[in-house]
Amino acid sequence: MRSKNAPSKKMIMTLAKVIIAVAWADGEMTFEEVNCLKDLLFHLHGLEARDWASLDIYIENPVGPDERERLLHDLKNMIRTSEEKQLAREALDQMLHADGVVTEREQVVAKEIEEAIESTTTGVFSGVSKLIAGAMDRRSRALARAPNRERDIEEYLRNKVLYGLRQRIHQGDINLDIPEEDLRKLSLAGGLMARVAHVDRHTSEGEFEAMVEAISQGWNLTPREAAYVAEIAVSGASAEVDNFRLTREFFTCTTPEERLQLIHVLFSVASADGDLSFAETEEIRTIAIGFKLTHRQFINAKLKVLKS
Repeated sequence: MRSKNAPSKKMIMTLAKVIIAVAWADGEMTFEEVNCLKDLLFHLHGLEARDWASLDIYIENPVGPDERERLLHDLKNMIRTSEEKQLAREALDQMLHADGVVTEREQVVAKEIEEAIESTTTGVFSGVSKLIAGAMDRRSRALARAPNRERDIEEYLRNKVLYGLRQRIHQGDINLDIPEEDLRKLSLAGGLMARVAHVDRHTSEGEFEAMVEAISQGWNLTPREAAYVAEIAVSGASAEVDNFRLTREFFTCTTPEERLQLIHVLFSVASADGDLSFAETEEIRTIAIGFKLTHRQFINAKLKVLKS
């Protein structure tokens, strides 16, 4: 049940569309800008997997001036009361604070946006555009500073595990006879498993074996093939992998059942060395939150592993 003080799904969706429209203000968005925009939108509470299909229509095609004005008009019609305006501001602020940095200029612009929402002017787009541009630029620069960044990953996926798998396949070291979509899911799942196993800066033999077993069973691979995947994932775990993007990408390409199943797998990997640490539990909790799972689903997955 939605909290009484939470913004409605319709308001969040409309706010997301307005943000996308602002990003399209100059009629162009680069490959990287699209990724950064998706990262920012992912911080809006209330969005579920099925909502992304509706947003993709706006993300993948330019939004013209007339449609921008219509979306802003729709948003204003939804936030007539002071409470609704506050909820909209909080949702936007939460997204903009996602990277931990809000400049003085952005604070000023945020104030301008609040005043614009209170009034009937459509000049709000100027302010929002500056805010979104700043947040997207910081996200882009953060990615650019990450070591071992691979620029030739197909489409929008920034995933060192997938890159490593492609390299091994190209070199003839391994031949994974699985569809492209499953290869991506596998690389994302492997990266998240390695992340949990490496929380304490060390991947134990038991954790590695648990990864191999999960990969072998989940993707119908031989133990040797699964070990290759696990090795690639573990080798990249110490690098500054973009774990937020791994979580978001796995979320967008999987079903709720697949995401819940991976949480069970992550607990199995974390406890494979005979101990489920607080740090490992919190890492899995962060991933579960990114998967939009409920607290009860998280607890049930944890209890299942502890009882086994």
